[in-house]
Amino acid sequence: MTNPASIADTDHNALADLLMNNSLDHSSDDIDDLTSDNSNYATLTDALEQTVFESFDDGLYIGMMSGTSLDGMDAVICQFNHDTGDTENTSNKENTQPPMQLLATYSQDFPPRLREVLLALCQPNGVNQLVPETDEPNSELDWFGWASREYAEFASEVVNTLLQQANIDAESVLAIGCHGQTVRHRPQMGFSLQLVDANIIAERTGISVVSDLRRRDMAVGGQGAPLVPAFHQALFGASDHTRVILNLGGIANITVLPAASENAEDKLQNVVGYDTGPANLLLDAWTALHTDNSYDASGAWAQSGIIIEPLLQQLLAHPFFAQSHPKSTGREDFNLAWLQDELQTFDQTSVYTRYSSADVQATLTELTAISASAQISTFIKTEENSSVYVCGGGALNDYLMTRLRAHLPHSTVMTTDHLGLAPTWVEAVAFAWLARQTLMGETGNLPAVTGANKGVVLGQVCFA
Repeated sequence: MTNPASIADTDHNALADLLMNNSLDHSSDDIDDLTSDNSNYATLTDALEQTVFESFDDGLYIGMMSGTSLDGMDAVICQFNHDTGDTENTSNKENTQPPMQLLATYSQDFPPRLREVLLALCQPNGVNQLVPETDEPNSELDWFGWASREYAEFASEVVNTLLQQANIDAESVLAIGCHGQTVRHRPQMGFSLQLVDANIIAERTGISVVSDLRRRDMAVGGQGAPLVPAFHQALFGASDHTRVILNLGGIANITVLPAASENAEDKLQNVVGYDTGPANLLLDAWTALHTDNSYDASGAWAQSGIIIEPLLQQLLAHPFFAQSHPKSTGREDFNLAWLQDELQTFDQTSVYTRYSSADVQATLTELTAISASAQISTFIKTEENSSVYVCGGGALNDYLMTRLRAHLPHSTVMTTDHLGLAPTWVEAVAFAWLARQTLMGETGNLPAVTGANKGVVLGQVCFA
């Protein structure tokens, strides 16, 4: 397959030559005169149909995601059918072709030093705690540049390993959708910073890269998050009952997909999605602080503890939980330092309460479960047949899933495996889909979700 960049150059030049020839042959300023000759009109139409955006309808895409939990980088190779980008046709029952084929997956932990620097950059002035090694930066802005380069080099290695293991040629891949690493998300200030150098990835892999996917939504008044509900609607939206997709990454977020209706536009307006609070971010941080593990496997440690109800109520008093949607959050609001401050306050006001570190883990698990389920319950009628599909790393936390089912007794709670996509790969596939939307010139945001005043094409493209 020819590299997409060369397709773009060839088609652009052919179209430019055709338009130039037409302008020389026709002296009239009326554009209709350009199409008065049927043969010229047919040629012009053919050229337009062969432009780069049309040629990106089919083909392979790579999606990459490293979430708020910073546990590693996930990458997938997938292929979408013609209708997957059209959120208005998700209920087309005549289309029997699978909307998406997942061809290959790969996940790799961050190099320890890169992860350490990324965690530091996620906190204001966090790099002040870093001890620079030889030839390393000594200021926050320099660390940002260093990490952008190192992140891109690491992402390139992940892509090349994925391609090698899948035995797929880079020229067969139309684009990479790379989210980058969020180090600051300030929707109230109108910006969100994702750290990555797409130029390096394009150069090291030979594949065009779509990145910087949040800021265009913010430019039209949106939160820039969450972005995956548009993908959820495109892939999972065809149903005769309400579906809720609950993503349990570092932060928990929901997408509420209304039952299929005849009016597709109304259905899109009724899709709801927003962040509900912390998930693996706090669970992993507390586990790493008190055990030799980086995460609480299956939630076994949390299950061994006892929920501290007064502490739970104190944590739920965080202002974020009372905000109306659209809303989004991140490490700026929920982090280990915040938790330790809350515990210090709790110790001062509850001097006679004794608890263990496992009890805190149980309480944090309940915080995730109750904050998410409380929001989900507002969209589900008890008499309605509704389903909650869980994705993200939290879907593998058996105890957390048990607590969700306890708080959602009128819904069936299961993982996205039941929708044909393993929970650990949903977000990576979403960013492959977003890259495709960008190259197709299609909108990637849902204004009803992010609060944007219109749908827009997201991202910047770095052609290989």
